[in-house]
Amino acid sequence: MSLPMSINVPASNASVNDLESRLARLAANGPAAIDARLAELDYEWSAGRIAKGILSVAVLLGVVLSFTVSIWWAILTLAAGLFLFQYLFTYHSLLVGMVKSLGYRSRSEIEHEKFALRTLRGDFRMLPTLHDIEDMDDITRLEGEGGIVLEIEDRKVDARDAAKEVIQATTPLQAAP
Repeated sequence: MSLPMSINVPASNASVNDLESRLARLAANGPAAIDARLAELDYEWSAGRIAKGILSVAVLLGVVLSFTVSIWWAILTLAAGLFLFQYLFTYHSLLVGMVKSLGYRSRSEIEHEKFALRTLRGDFRMLPTLHDIEDMDDITRLEGEGGIVLEIEDRKVDARDAAKEVIQATTPLQAAP
């Protein structure tokens, strides 16, 4: 049994409306506004990242205080560890919920906005789609049965080439060291 890489959580109507209005405003302001927003989103911290940071500080603080002040501070380390353990298996945490209530968004919400902005900007318009890929076996069988002979268009691509282009286009660029 494998664990899912991500879990799709339905967005609330308010967050969808906020995203729609933000996208409309950015679209009206042009490509430069979209580029600026994408740059901002690259540095936005998610609720999960903030919660993990808080728990990391709690673990370190608990260890230091248990050695320097009292062994009872180890309870803080234990509590932080339990929060992390719970987050590992449920993908949700009480602490993440509290951080989200402060206005921070989940990583999937941030990535959704980034994908929508890239789509709006037109990043994917030149990528081959399912309709551009021809199933040569079906066409050959149809022609062999006396069916319609189709002219292969220049824009049609092989499925493997289409997959390579899509993978190359959707792979995030690595930052220079």
